[in-house]
Amino acid sequence: MDSNNIHRPVLLVFPPEITSPGYRTTGLIATAYNSQNKLQKVLIRKLKILGTTQILFGIMNFSFGVVFLFTLVNPYPRFPFIFISGYPFWGSALFVNSGAFLIALKRKTTDTLIKMSQVMNLLSALGAAAGIILLIFGFLLDGEFICGYSPDGIQCGAITVLFIGILIMLMIFSIAELFISLFSSTLGYSSEELEGCCC
Repeated sequence: MDSNNIHRPVLLVFPPEITSPGYRTTGLIATAYNSQNKLQKVLIRKLKILGTTQILFGIMNFSFGVVFLFTLVNPYPRFPFIFISGYPFWGSALFVNSGAFLIALKRKTTDTLIKMSQVMNLLSALGAAAGIILLIFGFLLDGEFICGYSPDGIQCGAITVLFIGILIMLMIFSIAELFISLFSSTLGYSSEELEGCCC
């Protein structure tokens, strides 16, 4: 025999299902006190739903931006203010990214991913707040956007109602995104809490 192999210890690792009757293990019992409130527990369990909602809001914002892309037709010499600000596009990119980070966080939990998710949700909340301000300016500047340029007011009322309706929907999505992002960014979850919760 080699002298190298004589003094090497061999460690056997058994799965927890295999128990030997010859050995009795003493079980250590620990009590963990959870400092989270019920809202944090519910939100941690529903990270995928919150992330999917954020992605859906981002897609809807982008879709309304594409609708505004087709408003530059005669007799309208300019795009609406909200389109010029670019909010439907950069806002939707922030919403989709923060939602994707929440979904990824639920699937694979690391401390780096937790920090990145909180930063993206904070950026998304700031983007939603900026979008709300831009939409208010849009209401003020473009209230008569279509009727002001149209030489004949035959379909002016119906198109204006549609235009204002799109702005209202963008405002609703932005307010909802602001609340979801603020909750997600200030949640304060750790990797042990996320791994312990299951959907």
